[in-house]
Amino acid sequence: MDIATLPDLLSYDDLGSRGLTRHGLDRLIENGEFERIAPGLFLRSGLTDDTTAAWIAVATKRPEATLCLLTALSLHELTDEIPARSDIAIPRGTQPVTVHYAPIAWHRFNADTFSIGRTEHALPDGSSIGLYSPERTLIDLFRLRHAWGGDLALGALKQWLRQRGNSPTSLLTVAEDFPKARAVIQQTLEVLL
Repeated sequence: MDIATLPDLLSYDDLGSRGLTRHGLDRLIENGEFERIAPGLFLRSGLTDDTTAAWIAVATKRPEATLCLLTALSLHELTDEIPARSDIAIPRGTQPVTVHYAPIAWHRFNADTFSIGRTEHALPDGSSIGLYSPERTLIDLFRLRHAWGGDLALGALKQWLRQRGNSPTSLLTVAEDFPKARAVIQQTLEVLL
């Protein structure tokens, strides 16, 4: 079997169709060709860093999972803070995924508003993971400011306002579905503008 013909991501379910046994997979892992990134999921070694490997595992096992809060803020370049863990939202009632090598903070958001502002973030294996838009991320930070602190939300909002093409009206429109956060955001915008 030619290792180069194997996909970058393997699961136990893929082995038969790839002409590979569990013993063969174990040899690939022992030889450093693949690494276990989650129960039953294996990624080609060296393809990416541990955090991105964890995102690939999460996206594979929980397609609805969405990068949020500080992780999303960092990806949107709205903070100078470097996340120590990945913040990932799942709908309430959904179980988190066990991943190896990278810390994840799971957040359970209301299923009724879960998809608002949800976009996709491309991953190196060709898949993608959900990512909240800058507007949704700001709303969540204001909505959860008791846990995250008002300074982070305010600083991110100021950064967002400096970026070309962003309008307070678009932010307030998205915030319509989050009444408590909308009121605080509107008051903050009135002070800043």
